Amino acid sequence: MARVHPTAIIAPGAMLADDVVIGPYCIVGPNVILESGVSLNAHVAIDGRTTVGEQTRIFPFAAIGFEPQDLKYKGEPSSLVIGRHNTIREHVTINTGTEGGGMVTRIGDHCLLMVGAHVAHDCRIGDHVIMANNATLAGHVVVEAYARLGGLSAVHQFVRIGRHAMIGGMSGVERDVIPYGQAIGDRARLAGLNIIGMQRAGYNREDIQALRAAYQVLFADDGTLSERVDEAAERFGGIGPVDDVIAFIRADSTRAICQPKGAAGA
Repeated sequence: MARVHPTAIIAPGAMLADDVVIGPYCIVGPNVILESGVSLNAHVAIDGRTTVGEQTRIFPFAAIGFEPQDLKYKGEPSSLVIGRHNTIREHVTINTGTEGGGMVTRIGDHCLLMVGAHVAHDCRIGDHVIMANNATLAGHVVVEAYARLGGLSAVHQFVRIGRHAMIGGMSGVERDVIPYGQAIGDRARLAGLNIIGMQRAGYNREDIQALRAAYQVLFADDGTLSERVDEAAERFGGIGPVDDVIAFIRADSTRAICQPKGAAGA
């Protein structure tokens, strides 16, 4: 049977696994599902059509699953799906989806959202993502697996952050950031590749060197970005990290690609 502190309020209809732990003064809405091993520390508020996956821990004053900060939202039955083994720290806010974004906000597995992080409506966050203190995502943002967002960074709506990308603290990201890229600045620009992150993730030296060479081709001064992508694909295609970057750039997006300062098209 779930362990619920006597000061917590659990609405009729909420579904709690038998080993859920709910601390003092938490509030859980009627359409919330808390799966096995979930713990709410204290003063946590969860509402909306929200599912929280196994072994996820949520800390005080987090506000999870409340309606979007979107003037177009008219009360449609959108949802929030949070995966397994996540850590959601104090004062984090995560909103449900909207009709214009597929009706769902998704958080993957093994993510760490530090104090004050914000995930807006219709965002999709992959596995093993880290958002440092007060990092914020506007609506419809995609953050791929293993990306790292520095403290006080802010990501514009509809932007994509590629896998293993690193966003510097206090950066404002208005353009898509390629996988394995580092971006930093008031209006963020690429500052190279996240080599340390790749090494920690176990990428071999040959793949890293190939990606470095492809990066030089992709962001050279000659030709258009499309032409440079084709050249990189021809010269380095079949190498995993390079293929990731090429596929990312070629994918449909409403935002431009973040490039180094001074690069063609930057």
